[in-house]
Amino acid sequence: MKKLVVFSGSGISAESGLKTFRDMGGLWEEYSVTDVASPEGWAKDMGLVLRFYNERRRQLIKANPNPGHIALVELEEFFDVHIITQNVDDLHERAGSKEVIHLHGELKKAQSTFFPDLIYEIPGTELNPGDLCEMGYQLRPYVVWFGEPVPKMNDAITICRKADIFIVVGTSLNVYPAASLIDYVPEDCPVFLVDPNEIIVPVNRGYNFIQKKAGEGLQILKQKLIEEYTNS
Repeated sequence: MKKLVVFSGSGISAESGLKTFRDMGGLWEEYSVTDVASPEGWAKDMGLVLRFYNERRRQLIKANPNPGHIALVELEEFFDVHIITQNVDDLHERAGSKEVIHLHGELKKAQSTFFPDLIYEIPGTELNPGDLCEMGYQLRPYVVWFGEPVPKMNDAITICRKADIFIVVGTSLNVYPAASLIDYVPEDCPVFLVDPNEIIVPVNRGYNFIQKKAGEGLQILKQKLIEEYTNS
């Protein structure tokens, strides 16, 4: 099977009703993104940060995978599909995708503030002050905040280097270092972009652009890939 690598962003989750900071004008209840998604914001007001992520979890449990997520699962019958996502939701997994790397963490998990390798599933939707790891330290959202390193970047780079087909869906390729992943895709690997908006790609990279929202665009692309790359 050919290795099909998918790089997904907030555009695919937005079709399931999950709002992004861009949708909210960069604000949440009049707080800026740095207030609720940065180490500085955590140090300044832990309670505010925890409330923000608790609300996002409550929204997530009401959301369902959309036709874009389903199309990627259906492609597993024909390709060795690996998903690298910037999203912290679990919609890819709930749709049925088997191989998913979350570059920016997972909303339904928590990690120790002092021992970052201690990671836990959050029961329900709430993470509160006083919720501690087994070593006695406060738990924080298992999310990569602005200004923090991306621990799984090397794993993602390794997969991109082995891609036979590469799909970019629902991301503007403006958030670094994640956006640099396209630079590691082999030169002879076909690249497909699915997005309703124009996307700027490296000038030395050829690509196929489907200017549709994720759900419709991935369903179209699914048929195209099956017809072009399999004997079905």
